[in-house]
Amino acid sequence: MPLLFSLFGPGPAQAVESVRVPPDAPAIDLTHWVEKYSNQGDRIQVSTAPGPDGIIRRIEVHARDAGAHPSWIVFALTNDTDEQMERLIVAPHFRLVGSGVIWPDLGSERITEITASQGIPPEKEDVDDADVFRITLDPGATVTYVAELKTPKLPQLYLWEPDAYKDKTTDLTLYKGIVIGIAGLLALFLTIVFVVKGAVIFPAAAALAWAVLAYISIDFGFWAKIFGTEVNADRIWRAGAETVLAATLVVFLFAYLNLRRWHVRASHVAVVWIAFLIALVGLAVYDPPIAAGIARISLATTAGVGFILVIYLATHGVERAVMLIPTWLLLVVWVAAAGFIVNGSIANDLASPALLGGLVLLVMLIGFTIMQSAFASGGVAMGAISDVERKALALTGASDIIFDWDVINDRIFVSPEIEEQLGVRRGELEGPASSWLSLLHPLERDRYRTCLDTVLEQRRGRIAQDFRFHASDGHYFWFRLRARPVVGPEGDVVRLVGTLTDVTDQKNAFERLLHDAVHDNLTGLPNREIFFDRLELALLQAEAEADKRPTVLCVDIDRFNRIIQAVGSSAGDSVLLTVARRLGRLLQPRDTLARIAGDTFAVILASAATTEQIVHLADRIRRTVSTPITFANREIPLSVSVGVALYDPQWHPRREDMLKDAEIAMRHAKRDGGGRIEVFRPSMRAQGANRQALESELRRALELDEIKLFFQPIVRLDDRTVAGFEALLRWEHPRLGRVEASEFLPLAEETGLIVDLGLFAIQRTARELAAWQKALDVNPPIFACVDISSRQILRHDLLADVKNVLTRVSVLPGSLKLELNEGLVMENPEYAAQILGRLKELGSGLALTRFGSGYSSLAYLQRFPFDMIRIDRAFVRQDALTNRAAMLRSLVTLAHDFGMEAIADGAENESDVIEFSQIGCEYALGFAFGLPLSAAEARKLVGAAAEPAI
Repeated sequence: MPLLFSLFGPGPAQAVESVRVPPDAPAIDLTHWVEKYSNQGDRIQVSTAPGPDGIIRRIEVHARDAGAHPSWIVFALTNDTDEQMERLIVAPHFRLVGSGVIWPDLGSERITEITASQGIPPEKEDVDDADVFRITLDPGATVTYVAELKTPKLPQLYLWEPDAYKDKTTDLTLYKGIVIGIAGLLALFLTIVFVVKGAVIFPAAAALAWAVLAYISIDFGFWAKIFGTEVNADRIWRAGAETVLAATLVVFLFAYLNLRRWHVRASHVAVVWIAFLIALVGLAVYDPPIAAGIARISLATTAGVGFILVIYLATHGVERAVMLIPTWLLLVVWVAAAGFIVNGSIANDLASPALLGGLVLLVMLIGFTIMQSAFASGGVAMGAISDVERKALALTGASDIIFDWDVINDRIFVSPEIEEQLGVRRGELEGPASSWLSLLHPLERDRYRTCLDTVLEQRRGRIAQDFRFHASDGHYFWFRLRARPVVGPEGDVVRLVGTLTDVTDQKNAFERLLHDAVHDNLTGLPNREIFFDRLELALLQAEAEADKRPTVLCVDIDRFNRIIQAVGSSAGDSVLLTVARRLGRLLQPRDTLARIAGDTFAVILASAATTEQIVHLADRIRRTVSTPITFANREIPLSVSVGVALYDPQWHPRREDMLKDAEIAMRHAKRDGGGRIEVFRPSMRAQGANRQALESELRRALELDEIKLFFQPIVRLDDRTVAGFEALLRWEHPRLGRVEASEFLPLAEETGLIVDLGLFAIQRTARELAAWQKALDVNPPIFACVDISSRQILRHDLLADVKNVLTRVSVLPGSLKLELNEGLVMENPEYAAQILGRLKELGSGLALTRFGSGYSSLAYLQRFPFDMIRIDRAFVRQDALTNRAAMLRSLVTLAHDFGMEAIADGAENESDVIEFSQIGCEYALGFAFGLPLSAAEARKLVGAAAEPAI
């Protein structure tokens, strides 16, 4: 490279300030003394520092490569001594200090060549981690140096005394070797532990240790010496190492804290984070500064977020997090110190080596932490355990209590848990086997002695017995003893070893199951099974002792279904509980009270001997139980029917016969209006047989066409014309004559025949209605009402039946009105609302009967799609209410407000009809308009054809 000296010539650069070089200074920092130039092209002209003669010269320096545009630095050195000096100009390739966080300076070759203004040219020495030039300063000379830079950045430039630089390099090399050796041993140790242990925490820690080893090897220059990489390639390796270091730290934190068990999102975040950092390794090949900057940000973020997680989990009792607090706190301090160093706030030459040494120390602390955590549970946690240890571990996991009886010394050892549970002092159960007798239930002491003696005598076998232990608070706890003998060399039993298991909950559950099997769940009274068992014992005793004759009472609540319909099932349960308590207070301990059916109670009476006493007690039961009860601020009247069956050996050879006779007597009491007492008479069996025969005949009545349909006219009060009919069932019995619906419908309801009768009524009414509408074209059209029973609405086939009828028979939409009892609707309003809505969609009309008799229908009325309401005849009767007119007017007004029409049921005379018309009622029915008509008479009334349209 040519060097031109001239006294004149153009050039913008001014003379540089010379730096005096003391002979005893080991190193001088020239970083702040250099002048930097850029955009000078491939040559630069500068003015030299004034020499001893005070003359400023100008020099021109050409770049090594023509056409290049490098950066330049200029500095001057003065040797004012009378001896020649040799010094080293040192520009480190990489310095962690001041490298920066975002787009950090990862280092490379700094200086291409240095040109001196005079004297011996600088000589470049072969050093791996820095650009080193040896210069010579003549005595009294001032030399200006122009350096062509490889990169625009020159973080540091030092002038070293050669021996001092050699000593410094030697000392630092020794330190680097120690640090790398410790890091390598640590990584190798964690890898070996991983191979032995196999837990996920060890490969994570080993990966972190290997990443730290790789990073410090690159930073200390050992990487290039081992693999022979070029200087500029270190930037890629350094960026990749920093990225891997950040990724392995995330992996370690995730594995150590086992974050995946806390929330699945923690796994997702960790996987995405690690995948992102791994992708940065590929980015490091193309743009190392960006990859390194992101890795440094990730490292700081991991330290901060990890510290928050560690503190949070530690406060929630996670032991691993508690053990990691000191180490992670030091990591946060290390990250903070690294931040100050890379930003240049700490610029000491020892800062970078100290920081890397601290990183190795952190990895060492992490290794100690995971070792302490992994092996805290002792040898069992290491993996391989003996068979004895495995059994002991299983026993501990099963939470069983150890039982060990040293037979030779007669001393029992048990785990302290049983003593804590029984509330006795520690060691009270550890003593002779006979000391346990005081704590065992008296009925089980002999069995306890027998078990121990049998094992000792037979020298074999096992014990599997349940014993009750008396606790200090008076309760008994069940424990199951499972033990087997240990036979000594001489064939005698030397120990009895086993476990005690608390089975109190199992015993209690079994006893509850036994109790529930023979007792009623609601009232807790004996059920039919235990009732029959006790009745059989009473009958056997009566056969042996003539003066001890039992009596059976059957007590049934009158109209209990109506109570449920009116006030709901919860009130019905309250009624049953109240009746059970009242009956229990009237009976003696020798008597037996049982609930044998829904609202039927049975009593085995042993405390009353004479007939007068029995009837007197039955009357007390009737009067006591009939006292009204209050539920939800509403008084519910009660009455019961009582059937009495006196013991007769001729009529009651079996237990079932006596209860059956009491039930027959109870039904006779109900048949006469209820609230009565009937004593069984043999003639009642014949009447019961007649009832069974009537049931059998009713089953055949539909097939024999004995069930007939009659129609009660419904009159429009405005013009006194027939607006519709109410369908009524009658039974034309061949022997009994016409049977009213009130006599056979309850029997049909009990036997389930009401479903077939209801379907028959709907089909026949629809056929008659079609004939009426064909003959009578009026607006609004004539309609017909059919009553729906509770069994019908609870059947899922009701919708299909109605749809089938409306499809086969052509009637106008809404004219076939299905009537539902208000109590039936309110029994399950949600279900009823769904069924009624579906019926409305099919084209059926809906009418609500017995309106006003329920307690909550007003709140639900607007939810049901009824067309009309039928005011119950209880509000229509003259003697029902003193303010009947006001009540009727309110009910009619309420119906109109909801868009419904009102029918008054029970119009007996002309005054009733006039009053109903005046209060705004649209329709009325009753005997004022005549008796129910047959199908033929109804067709004749409306002018229809003789035969119904099919």
